[in-house]
Amino acid sequence: MSVPEGSIRDMLAANLKRARAQRGLSLSELSRRSRIGKATLSQLESGTGNPTIETVFSLSRALEVPISGLLDTRPADGPTVVRAADVEVLSGDAVDLRPLRRFELGEGGFEVYDQQVREGARQDSLGHVGTEHTVVQAGRLAVDVEGERIELGPGDYIGFDASRPHAYTALGGPVRSVLLLQYRTDRRPEGADAHTAPHTPPGPHA
Repeated sequence: MSVPEGSIRDMLAANLKRARAQRGLSLSELSRRSRIGKATLSQLESGTGNPTIETVFSLSRALEVPISGLLDTRPADGPTVVRAADVEVLSGDAVDLRPLRRFELGEGGFEVYDQQVREGARQDSLGHVGTEHTVVQAGRLAVDVEGERIELGPGDYIGFDASRPHAYTALGGPVRSVLLLQYRTDRRPEGADAHTAPHTPPGPHA
């Protein structure tokens, strides 16, 4: 599916190169930190790779930037309306993320995602920048945070330090939820603009 303001692939290519240059990292060093092959990183920076949730979150962790620091678009004027059919999906082993909105408040920022967890699979994350908040809308969700399992039903909420290893698993059927990533603005890449945009994630999942 194409996105009018540029695809996830294109946004990641531009922002990955910028973030890596700001930190003075070679492709080899970023490969070591992120555990992503050098050839894969080269493809991502050239806009020819196929990013997944796992890839984006590994880069977020290695570069210490929010997901939106890698998947960034220009500000939008006027009301922000996000149509589900118009949002590019970032998929992982078990999760499909649809970026809905990003905004900043004081010294912090938030990214809002529609998150769907597929039945019969587990989404693992080694951790990434920010604090993760999830509200289950439908289905039952198991969240593992450093070995502790919490089971959630419709209307239940969980929040935790996203730098800790964690995993999501749908129990007995697919899960629909809202994911909110909270971060400090001083953890964003230098030179990134504050914005509100309907086409920014993933990432996580999670």
